[in-house]
This record gives sequence, structure tokens and C-alpha cells, in this order.
Amino acid sequence: MNLTLVFQSMFSGIMMGSVFALLGIGFSLVWGVMKVINISHAAFGLLAAFMSYTLLNVWGIDPILSIAVSVPLLFLAACVIYRFLIAPLTKARDIIVPSMILTFGIAIILENLMLLIWSPDPRLLTTAYTSKVVILGPFYFQYPRIAGFLLACAGVVVIHMFLKKTYTGKAVRAAWQQRDAAQLYGVNLRWISMITFGLAVSSAAAGGVGMALLYSFEPHTHNLWLIYLFLVVIVGGVGSVLGAALAGLTIGIITGLSMAFLPYQWVNLLTFALLMIILIFRPQGLFQSEV
Repeated sequence: MNLTLVFQSMFSGIMMGSVFALLGIGFSLVWGVMKVINISHAAFGLLAAFMSYTLLNVWGIDPILSIAVSVPLLFLAACVIYRFLIAPLTKARDIIVPSMILTFGIAIILENLMLLIWSPDPRLLTTAYTSKVVILGPFYFQYPRIAGFLLACAGVVVIHMFLKKTYTGKAVRAAWQQRDAAQLYGVNLRWISMITFGLAVSSAAAGGVGMALLYSFEPHTHNLWLIYLFLVVIVGGVGSVLGAALAGLTIGIITGLSMAFLPYQWVNLLTFALLMIILIFRPQGLFQSEV
């Protein structure tokens, strides 16, 4: 076995998995705190990727810098969507199924909006450093993958620190752990839920740009991303930031190694065989929620 290929595949998998983690954290938070399964989560990330593509090709703005535009815009959009579409669902006895149906509709709207604006052609973020690589001994690392990895790491750290160190973040954790007790201590659950939803969509925006740095994308790519989001949350545990991060890295490593040694059509089979095994033996996920 070629050890150089093994380690190169592992490093590539870690870079890919870190972006999976950033995408999955927001999806996990909304599911854990609000009991909402946001099927449109990946579509918002893809929308940010297309926004980054436009900013790069029209104004020459680097994809990493473009998140200064896409993240605030999608945060505001998410707050509006929560206020007028998600919040009314909270009156239902069981919010999970209605939320899936509603957000599936939002995902379809976003996909068709992207088709209308950008057409169905595959797109690629081609920057001045796209073809550049860093060579360390027998290993090489492409600049876009390094940029995506660093963006994902920064995003995960910022979300973790927000939840652990800020009053609003602590209120989010309280709402997840004990909703009734949180209300008794003055936590406005509707406001906290709106902040959580906005934060989740913002993280999806950053994750979408990270994914666009790694792979080409088109308007229906969010469907593939969504599959991996479910995998990250199920492996990592609902509501667990650390779990989502570790699950993303684990899935990335498995995918990276699989793509190096197996035919492409076997990669998803192996990945989802892992999912079924975890569901059988540990359906609550590998990690407990620390939100």
C-alpha cells in the first residue's frame, strides 16, 4: 500500500470534512434548539456560493472576502423567513413534519431562483490562486482547499465561542436544555429561536463558500450537500457543535480514503453503510449534545 497516497487522501479528507462540519453545525443547532429540520439549509449555502461567484467575476472580490456580503444578507433573510414563516409553525403540537414540508418548499424556490439567475450550467470559483499548491515533502495542498479549510475552522471556532462565551449564546444553550426553565429566567424563546435560525443560515453561507472552493456547483447541488448534512448530524448527534465538527472530519476522512482506493460508485455506498451501522448501534449519535 502506498502510504504517501493514504496520508494525502487523509489530509484531503480532513479539509473536505471541515467544510462538512461548518455546514452541519447550523443544521444541527436548528434541529436541536427549535425542533425544526431545515431542508433548505444547504440551498442557502449554495445561494451564498453563487453570490460569491458573481462577486468574484463581476467585481473581482475574493470568495473569502465575499462572506462579508453573503453572511449578513442571509442572516437578515433568515430572520424574515423565521418571523413570517417558521414562527407560526411553533403553535403546532409537532413542528418537525410541518417544518420539513415548509423548508422543502423554500429549497425548491431557492433552486429555481438560482436556475433563473445563473442557469443550470456548472460553475467553479476560479481565483488567482486556484492553480497554486503548497508542497511539503511528498505531499501537496491546493490553495483553494487550504482556504476552505481555514474558513471552516474559523467558522466552527466562532460559533463555539459564541455559544460558550456570550449571553445570547448561553441563552441558546438554555433554550435547548430546558425551555421552560429558560423562560422562567427571562429568556425570550421566540427571539432566541430567530437568532438561532439566522446564525444557522449564516453558517450555511460560509460553509457554502467553503464547498464552492473545493468543488464545482450548480443549482441542484444542494440536494447532495443535504445528504451529507443529515449524515453529519446523525453521526455527531443533534445539537452538538463538537459532535458535528468531529463527525464532519470523520466523514471527510472516510470519503477521502474511499475515493482514493475504491471506484467512485462505491464511495457513497460505503459512506451510508457507516450511517446505517451507527443508527443500529448508537441512534443518538456518537457524541452527546453540549449546546
